[in-house]
Amino acid sequence: MRVLLSTYGSRGDVEPLAGLAVRLRELGAEVRVCAPPDEEFAVLLAGVGVPLVPFGPSVRALVTGVTPPSTAGAFRLAAELVAARFDTLTAAAEGCDALVATGLMPAGARDVAEKLGIRYVYACFQPFELPSPHYPPLPRPGKPSPQDETDNRVLWELDAERVNALYGEALNSHRAAIGLPPVDNVRDHVFTDQPWLAADPTLGPWQGLTDLDVVQTGAWILPDERPLPDELVAFLDAGAPPVYAGFGSMPMRASKDAARVTIEAIRAQGRRALVARGWADLALIDDRDDCFVVGEVNQQALFGRVAAVVHHGGAGTTTTAARAGAPQVVVPQIVDQPRWAARVAELGIGAAHDGPAPTTESMSAALRTALAPETRARAKAVAGTIRTDGATVAAKLLLDAISRERSPVSA
Repeated sequence: MRVLLSTYGSRGDVEPLAGLAVRLRELGAEVRVCAPPDEEFAVLLAGVGVPLVPFGPSVRALVTGVTPPSTAGAFRLAAELVAARFDTLTAAAEGCDALVATGLMPAGARDVAEKLGIRYVYACFQPFELPSPHYPPLPRPGKPSPQDETDNRVLWELDAERVNALYGEALNSHRAAIGLPPVDNVRDHVFTDQPWLAADPTLGPWQGLTDLDVVQTGAWILPDERPLPDELVAFLDAGAPPVYAGFGSMPMRASKDAARVTIEAIRAQGRRALVARGWADLALIDDRDDCFVVGEVNQQALFGRVAAVVHHGGAGTTTTAARAGAPQVVVPQIVDQPRWAARVAELGIGAAHDGPAPTTESMSAALRTALAPETRARAKAVAGTIRTDGATVAAKLLLDAISRERSPVSA
């Protein structure tokens, strides 16, 4: 069996596909991944022996460019990605039995699968993008929602209109070019009636939130066996567990002094600081020996050795910290991150910072909550409920479905 996995997004969108690819390969499937051409993604996939088929522009260049992403730029990118999917995915999916699409609204992926006559699965890494009567949709480019609108169903109808405005013209143009009829609701067409949810059931439950027939597999975790660097181990061993602070792929535009604010707040709690550079390129603020800076590192090994994790609220980092039993401070920046922050606070495993730009005072207050003994006890308890078999569950589901389609049961 051959499977094509496709995504467009940051490391939090690529690494889960690497985890799924490894499990699929262990079960005998051939797998390749279509993802952005960024070097770190190529290195990640090469490390597990999975071929990368690059498509679209560099995500890091888009996110960290001098000019912040604009609404006009979002419309241009949408059309560019639709065209890239019809072009690149069509070639990459030749001879495949299934195409799994994730990441930034993968308009075009289902259509390529339809044209090739292969199975299509849409998967998301958080439940908050699925239409729901219980919460408003995540932000998208375009006209903002009415401030006095309280009917979430109406807001989700407006969300569908925004997706159509972003992707509809380009999608239907390419569908027409390969002999397919137009679609009138791009979002629901992409999601299908049975999307897969690759999120942990404790952290990201969906039951009662949507009318879709969701298949929750659990998070797709790529086991990381890399040792921690010797210098980092020496820092960890030299004193009490530090507080880790890193914001992943977030450029932290709303907080130009994120490193200083965070380090000062950590020191105010009497703790050492471990700072991850990330795409914001954070650095140490002085030469005191109570701080250490790291690049890309094995978080699965690291988070079990820290007092707390300060982060942006990406699905992957939230899951890794929860699995390690590390209390969290979530400083949400965009899209689904405020929802993850709220979930962390709701579970009692950390604190949700109010807004994307912390001050020393607001970060200190959040850290006091996260470092409280009762928060650590709760984080340890929740850690025992986090599933690690999500990628295996998804791989078996997919290959079983392909097998059934190949060998239909006679009536």
